[in-house]
Amino acid sequence: MTWFGAASLLLWLVVIVCARLFRGRLFAMFATVVVGLYTLSALAFAPLAVDTRAWPLFLGLHATVYLHLCLLSRPRMRPLIYRALISIPASTFMAGTVLSLPWGIAARLGFQPWLPWLPYALSLVGLLQSLTHRRSEVHIAIDDSFVDGIRRHALHQPATQPLVRRPLRIVQISDPHLGPFMSEQRLAAICQRAVAMDPDLILLTGDFLTMESQGDVGHLLRALSPLAALPGRSFACFGNHDHEAPHIVQQALAQNGIRLLLDEATQARTGWGDVEILGFDFVFSDRAAHLQRVSARYPRTPGLLRIALLHDPGAFRHLPVGAADLVFSGHTHGGQLGLLSVGGLWTVPRLVDMPDHGLWARGRDRLYVHRGTGHYGFPLRLGVPAEEGVIHVHLKQSEPE
Repeated sequence: MTWFGAASLLLWLVVIVCARLFRGRLFAMFATVVVGLYTLSALAFAPLAVDTRAWPLFLGLHATVYLHLCLLSRPRMRPLIYRALISIPASTFMAGTVLSLPWGIAARLGFQPWLPWLPYALSLVGLLQSLTHRRSEVHIAIDDSFVDGIRRHALHQPATQPLVRRPLRIVQISDPHLGPFMSEQRLAAICQRAVAMDPDLILLTGDFLTMESQGDVGHLLRALSPLAALPGRSFACFGNHDHEAPHIVQQALAQNGIRLLLDEATQARTGWGDVEILGFDFVFSDRAAHLQRVSARYPRTPGLLRIALLHDPGAFRHLPVGAADLVFSGHTHGGQLGLLSVGGLWTVPRLVDMPDHGLWARGRDRLYVHRGTGHYGFPLRLGVPAEEGVIHVHLKQSEPE
């Protein structure tokens, strides 16, 4: 196995050099950490694979990971054949190998790990969840109930009797992350289904791109083009990744009739009635002061439902009390790694006490965290399916009509 370790460390160095030469210091630092973690995991697990029939497959996929990461130094949207043969298999194998680290450590300590191929089986499940969406119908009630602190809040159970006023129908698209797993065609199909639902509003809560899609506005422009069929109904805010190529996002949104709200408010006239929408830009520091400043600049219009677009749900705690009836966020990808698929609520962001998915409450303010249309960062989703569907917002009679 000495040759395998030496070759892996050499390939790690090649990726770092390519990253530094073609993308710069920051990407080289990213490659050093991410590829290093993968390489160490592969070195730990390799002895469990070497004497099996899967060893040639292990070697081939191992090489594909370094090829994929090296080519990221020259990122661009790749054709289907490349994604099918390189980027998606590499991402799936990389995720499985990183998940296998405990098995590899156990083997190195002389134990015989239980079900050593389980991490790779889980990565195949993650692949399926990364390429599909779970359709949903979500009902949220805006009422006067008061909640201490920030807590997960129960969704509304729609009544069977006729409503005094129909709910506001919203489709949220969040974190599409146009790239290897979210092709131009896939995102366009999601947008087309959103239009077919004929919602009152379509809200886009940021992070449209990955590094692969930052070089050409045409990709995002074409992917979002179905939304142009509903002029005046689509509104967006920036996420953190949108600041990497803001001109790309701004141009694609504007040409498709999507109103970008960066620290500004507007009123939307819908078939349901008038709604006030306040959109926040993503900031990396002084979030509390930023949210207070923008909220003060745009005081609420009496008698109107107030919706806020705030990419990062972690900033909800800094939003002035009463700044909006309902806040829409994304950013967490629903947690991305968790237990939702088996009926649990836990996901990784709960380790740092961040609202991860679903409905949350603070006082009388409500926050809905979308599970994400796509994903980024860790190669796959696992246990947290992507979200697609309609959100029904119900106003109780005590609320302004």
